[in-house]
Amino acid sequence: MTRFPHLIGAVSLLALGACSMTPAYETPALKSAPPAQFKAMEGWKTATPSDHLDRGDWWTLLGDPQLNALAERVKVDNQTIAAAEAAYRQARALVRQQRAGLFPTIDLSGSGTRSGGGGTSSAPGAGGSTNAGDTQRYQVGIGASWEPDVWGRIRAGISGAKASAEASEADLAAARLSAQGELATSYLGLRRADAEIAMVQATAEGYQRALQITTNRYNAAIAPKSDVLQAQSQLANAQSTLEGLVQDRTAFENAIAVLVGEPASNFRLAADMSWKPVVPEIPVGVPSALLERRPDVAAAERRVAAANADIGVARAAFFPTFNLSADGRSTASRLGDLFATTANTWSLGLTAAQTLFDAGARRAQVAQSRAAYDQTAANYRQTALQAFEDVENQLTAARTLERQYALQLTASQAADQTEQMLLNQYKAGQVAYTDVVAAQASALSARRTLVTTAVSRQTTAVALVQALGGGWR
Repeated sequence: MTRFPHLIGAVSLLALGACSMTPAYETPALKSAPPAQFKAMEGWKTATPSDHLDRGDWWTLLGDPQLNALAERVKVDNQTIAAAEAAYRQARALVRQQRAGLFPTIDLSGSGTRSGGGGTSSAPGAGGSTNAGDTQRYQVGIGASWEPDVWGRIRAGISGAKASAEASEADLAAARLSAQGELATSYLGLRRADAEIAMVQATAEGYQRALQITTNRYNAAIAPKSDVLQAQSQLANAQSTLEGLVQDRTAFENAIAVLVGEPASNFRLAADMSWKPVVPEIPVGVPSALLERRPDVAAAERRVAAANADIGVARAAFFPTFNLSADGRSTASRLGDLFATTANTWSLGLTAAQTLFDAGARRAQVAQSRAAYDQTAANYRQTALQAFEDVENQLTAARTLERQYALQLTASQAADQTEQMLLNQYKAGQVAYTDVVAAQASALSARRTLVTTAVSRQTTAVALVQALGGGWR
């Protein structure tokens, strides 16, 4: 019996000095080094936001209290975010489960049995009878088993689970960013529809007045019937456009309802006639920070780390496993004698197991783990490359839309003046009504294009924030 403690101590020392089969991990390098700055930033001055703004709640830069309130609801009620949060909790629980493998497993058992045979005997004064051959047996036992992590298999599993949990955490951040970006885009689309509805309604009222003018001139035999027909056609087209804008607004409103976790039938968002588009300045920073800030890039990198740990688990299968066990039991025919010294027995044990032949299954598993690592590393590099592409595209779009907006503002102002001038000239009988119709259509188109471009600048800013990883904190 004295050999067991020495043997157990030897295995324990071996476990303490265990070697790891997991390759040393380094973040996969890109095929080419990250650029010193974004290409589209040449000639730009990086914006510096006001210190009072919360750099985490990036949507506050749009300056819309209604959007701020909706974004808070998305944090709490969005079901995609809820699912990602549950996946993160599941991943954290898996880490705890893997870590439990480093410790012994202890179990407690107890039993009581009664058995007997044929005849009976009466005991005087006992008030009853028992079987002569009855026996009673009680037993209680406690056991423990422990698998020393000699080759680092369990620790590799823990490392992989922790990396997977960190990837799930990044997935949760990505889900939040995506939902918040969708909310901002849908909200801006709704407000653009509101602005266009108000604009087309006002224009339709003007067309209604123009129809009345042409009708009066026709009744006075000053204008031909064709002027009335053209005015009617123009008014009907504007009213048809208005119906389409109402449909668009409803679609945006329903999309927002889903994002905030509410049935579309119950959700209403009133029009805000005082709404004005605010285009924020986004501090872009340096390209190297992008790889640390974007949650999808972070998640891809953590999955590479998890795949690297899986290689260690697969390699550890080539080595023997050890298991230490201890068992103590007490058996007695009466409960009172159950814990007597003479009723106790104990045992200690050590087992070892080694697979001698598996037709190459373990080698295949290692090869599979290495291939999975190469796959996740390639996915990480691809995700990083797409991140740079996203930022460059949004920076270019922001610059282009800024120039377009200035030009379209000039065009809209000129079209408005032309419309008014030709309408006055028509009233004076100096031009044909076809000239007025063309000027009115051109002015309406220019006003709608101006609003669309202003909102496009906002949505591009939102897309840039998402491309940068959700703010710059």
